[in-house]
Amino acid sequence: MDSSTSACSAALWSDGHVLAHRLSVMVRGQSEALMPMVAEVMAEAGLAFADLGLLAVTVGPGAFTGLRIGLAAARGLALASGLPLAGVTTTAAVAAGVTEAERQGRNILVAVDSRRDEKWLQLFNSAPAPLSEIRALRPDQAGELGQGPVVVAGDAAPDILPHLPEAILAAAAGFPDAALVAALAAHGWSRGQCLPPEPLYLRDADVTMPGKRV
Repeated sequence: MDSSTSACSAALWSDGHVLAHRLSVMVRGQSEALMPMVAEVMAEAGLAFADLGLLAVTVGPGAFTGLRIGLAAARGLALASGLPLAGVTTTAAVAAGVTEAERQGRNILVAVDSRRDEKWLQLFNSAPAPLSEIRALRPDQAGELGQGPVVVAGDAAPDILPHLPEAILAAAAGFPDAALVAALAAHGWSRGQCLPPEPLYLRDADVTMPGKRV
């Protein structure tokens, strides 16, 4: 499941194949869309939760509300079904969507929109495997993660591209896809490489405290 950025998706994956898949691009409304998507993919595949081996969800970075929606839904399903729950970073899911042809001879820079001047950036090699931690940087600081040929992916990629002279823009969608989240979780679970299902917050929430009442 994913509802961490500007889309919402659910997918069922087994042995390298996507059995069912739903995805909609949306800035808001994930709370109403996610669970019906889950129900639809389960119905399309003709499976019950007892037939599954693992649940997976994106843990961030991303929108605070979107992350809470996805994690709450995934935790609820895990609790009800007794299934283990794996966390996958938003950046890893976006990097996995870059085509093999675009990755040849290039690193991958994932740029996720933070709704602020700074973007969430992480560098991957062509595998793709992480070459850096996830960092909050301004677009003009992207070169701190490395120079040279790079393909830039993610919903903040257009902001980053002008600051990297040897960069190209990935053709992949700029948001995570639950089908890729599922594949990453299945691959990483047995190797102990998945994250716990906890939100990966890189900054505090934007909260305005109420003023004193007179």
